[in-house]
Amino acid sequence: MTDNKTDIINELAGLDPSDPIAALRDQRGQAKKNAQLSFAALLEPDNPGGFSYTERYAVAAFVTGFFQAERAYSFYVDVLADDAEPRLVDAVAAAVERARLAGPYSGGGYVLFDADALGTRLAAAFDYAHLIGFHPKDADAAALGHLDQAGWGADEIVSLAQLISFLAFQVRVVRGLQVLSLDAESSGNAAAPVAAPTSATTATSDQTQETVDWEPTANTPVHDIVEPTRFVNHALGWKPNIPPLAKEDFTAEQRDALIKPERIDAPYFRLLARDPAALKARTLTDLDIFYNTDGGMGRAERELAATVVSRFNGCEYCASVHQQRSKEEGGDATVIDRLLDEGVDADMGTPAWSAIRDAAVALTRTPIAFGSEHLAALRAQGFDDLAIIDMIYSAAFFNWANRLMLSLGQAEVPKRFQA
Repeated sequence: MTDNKTDIINELAGLDPSDPIAALRDQRGQAKKNAQLSFAALLEPDNPGGFSYTERYAVAAFVTGFFQAERAYSFYVDVLADDAEPRLVDAVAAAVERARLAGPYSGGGYVLFDADALGTRLAAAFDYAHLIGFHPKDADAAALGHLDQAGWGADEIVSLAQLISFLAFQVRVVRGLQVLSLDAESSGNAAAPVAAPTSATTATSDQTQETVDWEPTANTPVHDIVEPTRFVNHALGWKPNIPPLAKEDFTAEQRDALIKPERIDAPYFRLLARDPAALKARTLTDLDIFYNTDGGMGRAERELAATVVSRFNGCEYCASVHQQRSKEEGGDATVIDRLLDEGVDADMGTPAWSAIRDAAVALTRTPIAFGSEHLAALRAQGFDDLAIIDMIYSAAFFNWANRLMLSLGQAEVPKRFQA
């Protein structure tokens, strides 16, 4: 277990309390506090249930390893090694190396990690993590069926999806803070040194891997619905591929985790309430990132970053929600609609919005692609460091949200919008 007084994100970013960037994080105090509570809920819950601490830290080491977040990877490997057999630590390291060099697909099927070395459950978790880490758009009921067949129950799948998605957020926030801190240390805000990717960060062919096609199961059904075929500027629905909790079965803790009581009517929140501590901490992180307007970046621009990330990751549902919020906060509707129609290479209309788009895309494509050149472009448009932290948080958070929406259910076109 870790020291509960340590802020993990600051630790992984190499920030001590006297660092000016750490002080700026304190201006988004609820985001900082609840990102830490998310870590506690997902890595060190009081009752891990069937998803053991060893499995949780193995997944964390694997995900941070294939994202090339070296400081985070070392941290999670060290904690894993405290209570795992050396052979498991070695198996995780071998899986990380394989995942860095090959994407989730090979020969038309899904790559499988070594069940003999990892065990059936953990190998399936790595298969799923690899897929939603690099290709969240392709995660579907079949991927959940693969977990179900490997012995993962519904509650455990939700916690696993939350953990992987939280780590996608964590490594991106850490990367952004590292680049900011390095830049602050360099004279006159000159470009700070930035590490380049050292291996494949998108899907590549690896014909030596064993592959298999996955199938949905009775516990992870595919819904017969009209799914969106493009990004739209109207509301969409969403249906989970794992049964959400029934309203009448909610405990007091699960109701409290909703934050807003009316969310009990939404299948998405009834599903995530299977892990109430993770849901509550995640929701409070979200609210501070997007609604704390004490300085920093404007709401329209934060929602723009969310929309860009969702467009890049292929999450039609999240894009439909946050494009509208950006417009409601004064964002240029013509530009936002062009982003939806044309993708992240669209003309963003102004240098400021282009700088936000470029930074959000870099952070999303792979965390280590975000560098000092993105800071320079944002600063040239008048964004201060608190505003840049808001952009980092907004983009990173939707690398969390998209992976949940895409991997746990299906977007649906409401009847009133069907042709």
